[in-house]
Amino acid sequence: MQAKKRYLISLLTGAFLVLLFYFGGVVPGPAATGSRSRHGYNRPEQPWPHFSDPLQHLSPWDHSDTEDYNVHISPRQKRDVNSSVYKGKRCRMQSCFDFSLCQRNGFKVYVYPQQKGEKISESYQNILSTIEGSRFYTSDPGQACLFVLSLDTLDRDQLSPQYVHNLKTKVQSLPLWNNGRNHLIFNLYSGTWPDYTEDLGFDIGQAMLAKASISTENFRPNFDVSIPLFSKDHPRTGGDRGYLKYNTIPPFRKYMLVFKGKRYLTGIGSDTRNALYHVHNAEDVVLLTTCKHGKDWQKHKDARCDKDNAEYEKYDYREMLHNSTFCLVPRGRRLGSFRFLEALQAACVPVMLSNGWELPFSEVIDWNTAAVIGDERLLLQIPSTVRSIHQDKILALRQQTQFLWEAYFSSVEKIVLTTLEIIQDRVLQQTSRSNLMWNSHPGGLFTLPHYSSYLGDFPFFYAELGIKPNPKFTAVIHAVTPLVSQSQPILKLLVSVARSQYCAQIIVLWNCDKPLPAKHRWPATSVPIIVIEGENKVMSSRFQPYDSIISDAVLSLDEDTVLSTTEVDFAFTVWQSFPERIVGYPARSHFWDNNKERWGYTSKWTNDYSMVLTGAAIYHRYYHFLYSHFLPSSLKSMVDQLANCEDILMNFLVSAVTKLPPIKVTQKKQYKETMMGQVSVDN
Repeated sequence: MQAKKRYLISLLTGAFLVLLFYFGGVVPGPAATGSRSRHGYNRPEQPWPHFSDPLQHLSPWDHSDTEDYNVHISPRQKRDVNSSVYKGKRCRMQSCFDFSLCQRNGFKVYVYPQQKGEKISESYQNILSTIEGSRFYTSDPGQACLFVLSLDTLDRDQLSPQYVHNLKTKVQSLPLWNNGRNHLIFNLYSGTWPDYTEDLGFDIGQAMLAKASISTENFRPNFDVSIPLFSKDHPRTGGDRGYLKYNTIPPFRKYMLVFKGKRYLTGIGSDTRNALYHVHNAEDVVLLTTCKHGKDWQKHKDARCDKDNAEYEKYDYREMLHNSTFCLVPRGRRLGSFRFLEALQAACVPVMLSNGWELPFSEVIDWNTAAVIGDERLLLQIPSTVRSIHQDKILALRQQTQFLWEAYFSSVEKIVLTTLEIIQDRVLQQTSRSNLMWNSHPGGLFTLPHYSSYLGDFPFFYAELGIKPNPKFTAVIHAVTPLVSQSQPILKLLVSVARSQYCAQIIVLWNCDKPLPAKHRWPATSVPIIVIEGENKVMSSRFQPYDSIISDAVLSLDEDTVLSTTEVDFAFTVWQSFPERIVGYPARSHFWDNNKERWGYTSKWTNDYSMVLTGAAIYHRYYHFLYSHFLPSSLKSMVDQLANCEDILMNFLVSAVTKLPPIKVTQKKQYKETMMGQVSVDN
């Protein structure tokens, strides 16, 4: 009996092994065919059998369209599904970007010509117009370092009317595509109902993504750029300023924490918004949701919908936004939300509840200084968390929201230029901006690293570094008339300025059509006089960043300006206290002319002013660099064609950078003739 049992067991065991070998579960052969791992066991060279059945050709997206698949999918499978969106998942600048294209002509960006018949959204047109109007743009692809498609890639939701069909074929047919190498793709919406994956509907190859609502799983560090989700009404240029008008102390508002938005009953993004009612107290924490959205919302409404909808209608969103200390920013169907930018502008500190969202411009912005980063799983702890934040910290957070909004987010132009500047910093690493430049006033867009990488060379960081500007100035006198008499105002001006104890040197910018005067025609002074011929004899040449300017301060003068040495010294000592601003004598005001329906400009003496003319003004030499390298060429061309208004443009530039007005200093109450006589007596 025992022998029969042993026989049956042996027979079954043998049959099992035969079946196992037949189906490829074990690869017979010597142990030497495997490789030894660091743990000491043998690993076969083919660790998993290859099955050649018809299922191998199915795309993973066929599975992810069903709810059952989403329920049972593992985190690893989900990452694999998402990563199939980017075949260049491992791309980094070193592996998928050709730096040699940038070495020849610097960081230049080429926009493909728009193709006939291709629809393009207003938002994407604003992006392209910004690039084409920037200093980075080139119309020659041979000079380009970076390429941007004219095909609209912003909305890749297949249910959207803005969705561009057959994009895969169109992109692959582009002659310069090169598998996406050195290309930048902008995207606001990706994926569609029900799972809203980050699928763009075409293979981006080795292209970089400037994408809204991008997850940390799919974000390729130092390669992609996370951008904010913005609406079609977001202004192309300019944009409104933030709403923190005053540094109110204490910084508390009517509400502590608010939110008003859609409630999703099921599906992705529904968990957090469905739970907000647990935290809502209708007093200082007002979190409102409504089910009333979509065509068939009533078919799916739950027992709480009617109450939520009624409560929702009681409050005005704008009133809540402008009267709350903190604003909740939960995820929607996608990770990003319009609430993010709305909260920033309103100086309402964003409380982020969107796990896995790579925050906008996270590569350069320290969001811990402007937002509270929460966790969706700890929703019930949010009220106690924000209540525990000290009022000094709240004020600092609110101030930083205003800086970030105005520096990087208030317009499409700023969002696009910030994206390009981040990429340029990667390409030109030796002249990239520091973290302080990005996160403190005036921000990275106005702090150009190819001027200097040392913070002390910029007028904005003196106080923070505990240093002072150079104690001398360089006078730049703009000369446009020939030198025919020794009594001309320019000669007397030279003497007065040279006598200043703070004058290091004088530069005469010769923008006259006549030849340069002989050296002996200029007066003898205790400081060097350098005569430079203006570039092309145009007005903008007076603001060129000449290498001859060796001091931080520039005293800009017209040739007919009348100033005494005392007045020069006084203006300079005032400027030393305000080195980031224009300080000077002649003031002007601009105003809105209702009759002509346009802006006017007056020199009348009034109790206010908005500009200080550069005919007698002191400012930091960095503004010469900004004028030449930052301003659009169209503005400088207008000034050169008019042969005027260059001082208006410089005032607008400095005010745009500093958000501060110029400072007017007052001359002695004497008429010009008297002052000129005084100068001659002093001589």
